[in-house]
Amino acid sequence: MNEINSFAVIGAGAWGTALAQSLARAGREVILWAREDDVCQTINKKHENTTYLPNIELDPSIKATQDFQDIIDRQAWLFVTPVQHTRKMARHIATLNASKEIPLILANKGIEKDTLSFPSDIIAQELKGHPIAILSGPSFASEVAKGQITALTLACADEALGQNLCQAISSRTLRPYASTDVIGAQIGGAIKNVMAIATGIAAGSGLGENARAALITRGLAEMMRLGRAMGAEKETLMGLSGLGDLILTCASTTSRNMSLGYALGQGQSLESILAERQTIAEGVPTAQAAAALAAQKGIEMPIVTAVQAILQNKASVQDIIAALVDRPLKVERA
Repeated sequence: MNEINSFAVIGAGAWGTALAQSLARAGREVILWAREDDVCQTINKKHENTTYLPNIELDPSIKATQDFQDIIDRQAWLFVTPVQHTRKMARHIATLNASKEIPLILANKGIEKDTLSFPSDIIAQELKGHPIAILSGPSFASEVAKGQITALTLACADEALGQNLCQAISSRTLRPYASTDVIGAQIGGAIKNVMAIATGIAAGSGLGENARAALITRGLAEMMRLGRAMGAEKETLMGLSGLGDLILTCASTTSRNMSLGYALGQGQSLESILAERQTIAEGVPTAQAAAALAAQKGIEMPIVTAVQAILQNKASVQDIIAALVDRPLKVERA
């Protein structure tokens, strides 16, 4: 299998930019596709993404573009577009008629709310024939961009290709661990964002650290239930892309989803919070999708359901807290 040396990163938000920076640091040739012209201009001229990842100097070898033709000759593509926009993006890219040998690494996290599809499902439907891998795990974009040590899961059904991709994206500061559990890696990455909103609500409401620990632990149980229903491996959900990402995202307001929950817990409306932000909190649409998926699979996910009710203004934070506390006592198991 040939060594992979050139990458296209599709999506120049904070995470896409950080991954481009990490790849450049590893000595790979990187082109970064951005939707906005001003983002392209500042990356190419100032070597900084002032809109989504400010105050971090980018490797000057990173080139930004708005032209999809520029990605055609790259050996691997990373999708870092918001999940709710991935299908539209994939359909456009499908018109390029690129080689089916190009592996697609999906580094976005969530569930498409209209179809209940995970990113791998969307890409398999719209970009048929390409090998698919999932990159997920505990990772704040700014830390990756600065070269702070990060460990991630790279899941690919083709074990040999997965190992090749791990070698291609690894560096002294980014360590990917190979897996073949594609669905498990995506379940962890999606559900942890909903749980981060929940822990943020608890923190913003002043419930304390004990409540945060309880939500993280019971959130993991809900993640495990969904994983079991969808054929995920327990080890994946207990690893970097599951428990690891859950802990990080629920522990700090650096997380967009946790900070959104915190603002909700302090009494702000969802509309006002979103209006103040340039970035997307994937936990918002994912809560709706995850609640629907839980109903479809016939499994209990009370925290997910509670978050969805708050986001849809179907219940107040205080009412939801009371309802969760009043749930019948049960034996502790996932």
